[in-house]
Amino acid sequence: MKKMRLAGLLAAAALGVVSFGALTNAESIEPCTLNYVYWADNTDYSALMQEIIAKFNAENEYGIEVVGEEIPWDGGGYNNTLFNTVMGGADIDVATLKLTATPMFVNNDLLEDLNPYVDAWEDKDDISENLYNIMKQAGGSDAMYLMPWNTQILYVYYRPSIFEAAGVEVPKTYDELLTAIEKCTMDTDGDGKTDVYGWGMRGASGGQEPWGSFIYARGGSWDDLSTPEAIQGMQDFIDIYQKGYCPPTATNDGFQEIIANFKSGLTAMTVHHIGSSKGMVEELGDDVGAFIFPAGEGQWTSMGDTENVMFASCENKDAAFEWLKYLAAYDGEKMWCEGTGNIPVSTTVQQGEYFQNDPFMLVSFEGVDVAGILPIKDETTEWITNWPATVSQALVGDITAEECMQQLNAALNP
Repeated sequence: MKKMRLAGLLAAAALGVVSFGALTNAESIEPCTLNYVYWADNTDYSALMQEIIAKFNAENEYGIEVVGEEIPWDGGGYNNTLFNTVMGGADIDVATLKLTATPMFVNNDLLEDLNPYVDAWEDKDDISENLYNIMKQAGGSDAMYLMPWNTQILYVYYRPSIFEAAGVEVPKTYDELLTAIEKCTMDTDGDGKTDVYGWGMRGASGGQEPWGSFIYARGGSWDDLSTPEAIQGMQDFIDIYQKGYCPPTATNDGFQEIIANFKSGLTAMTVHHIGSSKGMVEELGDDVGAFIFPAGEGQWTSMGDTENVMFASCENKDAAFEWLKYLAAYDGEKMWCEGTGNIPVSTTVQQGEYFQNDPFMLVSFEGVDVAGILPIKDETTEWITNWPATVSQALVGDITAEECMQQLNAALNP
């Protein structure tokens, strides 16, 4: 079957009318064209990607020409559009991808294992081994189908003025964090009512990620949420709510609420990533700081991601890896992360002035080696959907910590 034109296949994929096809492989780096598909969150990011592509095309020594084509993110619809397009035989060599979409592509043998390329790459140690391991975890084997590109690491935002009023320092251990949460819960005007809560708890959608840090801090893990250690982490979470160390609305608080409560001074601490830092500084000036969720018996924080993949059908794989490297560790990485504010995976790029002068970047870097993702399983999406309701029952006392964790474990690890 002849290669089909990419633009036509993208349109056809959106309508679900593509046919199947296959391409042959070639390994040597010769002058060639690589088709790269990506999404961009806004027009500025789209223009930035085209600048990166133009710079690579002008400066690479092999005569490689990358042609970039954008597919809208479409609330995650990008993944299905890309999948249908590649299954239809499109001439796509490389693309951006989220970790959670990996199984759909791997199960259909669409992605190239990047291990041999990374192993032969002289700068492979510029990227944390933990990140490589996460890439392998996403694929469900020792094969590595994704090339790290940029991340967002969850950490704890705190209000220095509230810490000073409460007489606490930035926590270095999990026990110190629990103490700080308690002490920062204060009645500041003496009317017998709490004016400041120590913790901005996210009990609604998305709350499973910061919650996971409590479970790991007690020595639990996603592998078995019913262990005594995991149950103790859940009990800590319950205690924060039932002892009044977080707003009583926490069972329904989502992203907008925890950020608004933190900015208003209602809460002393909350969890999010660097994407909120600009708004925090604009609102609070110097009265905002950050620290990585501290270690107890274990340590974990959630990592958001955008990666790149090479398709098995790519005819110029060595050339394609040159492009993947450029985006992961060289000028492509620097330009993209400076332009978007995402966390670079390259430790060399991290040393640049732009990143070193940003305290929230520095905290993010601290979290790279302990960051992780929720298990990528068939059950995960439904588990995430049901997490708020199950945890809410425990917070209000309808079920115990043990019962809650047994239910959560049965749903995630049947």
